[in-house]
Amino acid sequence: MKPASVPAERRAPDAGSEAQGCTRILIVEDDFLIALQSEIALREAGFEVVGTATTAEEAIVLAREQRPFLAVMDIRLASERDGIDAASELFGELSIRCIFATAHDDPRTRARAEPYAPLGWLAKPYTMPSLIAQIRDAISKPD
Repeated sequence: MKPASVPAERRAPDAGSEAQGCTRILIVEDDFLIALQSEIALREAGFEVVGTATTAEEAIVLAREQRPFLAVMDIRLASERDGIDAASELFGELSIRCIFATAHDDPRTRARAEPYAPLGWLAKPYTMPSLIAQIRDAISKPD
């Protein structure tokens, strides 16, 4: 399943572009320190962080309002719905894809997420340089 075409305001810059600030990212993470560290690292790398959500519900509301290019998504969140549920709605309704950054990296979890076209996986604990590299790789790939 391929996402619908991406509106210009959410589109990633060309791979050779230095204007990473055009790449809008939503962070979905219920661990305050990881979310803060991710936000700082992404901003310092030149990305625009549109917000941080701690629940699936917050992620969906923020995504509808801010229209990020992608979401960095934890799977276990501070609500009954998990990150795969949120990814399903983001992908189905808004064509927003995710990089899953999670401790839940088993084959069953990956299989649940696969229909929503993940842009990548980062197993916790991960480093901020690996997160930035994963995002740069994701935005440089053609649809």
